[in-house]
Amino acid sequence: MTPLADPQIFPPLDREAELDRLALKMRQASGVGLQLLSLVGTQAESLIDMLPGPVREGLERATAAALESSFTAAAASRGRIADTSDWLTRAITVGTGAAGGFGGLPSALAELPVTTTIILRAIQSIADQHGFDPAKPEVRAACLRVFAAAGPLDDDDATDLSFLTMRLTVTGSAIHGLISKVAPRLAVPLGQKLAAQAVPVIGAAAGAATNYVFTSYYQEVAGVQFGLMRLAEQEGEPIEHLTHDLKKRLL
Repeated sequence: MTPLADPQIFPPLDREAELDRLALKMRQASGVGLQLLSLVGTQAESLIDMLPGPVREGLERATAAALESSFTAAAASRGRIADTSDWLTRAITVGTGAAGGFGGLPSALAELPVTTTIILRAIQSIADQHGFDPAKPEVRAACLRVFAAAGPLDDDDATDLSFLTMRLTVTGSAIHGLISKVAPRLAVPLGQKLAAQAVPVIGAAAGAATNYVFTSYYQEVAGVQFGLMRLAEQEGEPIEHLTHDLKKRLL
């Protein structure tokens, strides 16, 4: 990976203080799951059971297709459309979530790639804010890997940071393989999101709320991902070592 930008723009970080900051950011992201469960008013595990059988069976394929289209669209939009602030991105996804949920499951399925594109574009913007070029294959792969954190409805603490320990050696030719690995992880929370949106009209409110929370979650996780990458580059230290120290702070 190329060096970070001018140190006047990206001044040196204090290792321990930065890890403390990133630990707080990860806790904030994890707390989003509790917010979402209170919003949908049910247990996460039971949400997917509300979806029709064919939808459940095709969820992983739909997620992979959404990631494929979103990956290309988000990258193509850079340079044409200016990056937006975190709060504006959340506001936009609130709108798409409400529109998607208004018509029940069919419109929620149609909304899925749109919201995924907006979130992926926001992740790319956060990479750029940390001094990494989203056009580079390894950075694009890191943006995609943020989705491997699976989302706020995933309560598997052992996997919360698994995406951070992956080596950043993926090139453009391997992106499709990475999507196939990320899609099963992302399919679970997206299925829960779809179920929350499945009731017409009522689903509009659920869609707006879940999109806001999902967007907030992935923005926080992206901040941790690229914060660790920046610190690793500055310190000349393997990202796995920093991830280990970060996990100890989360115990």
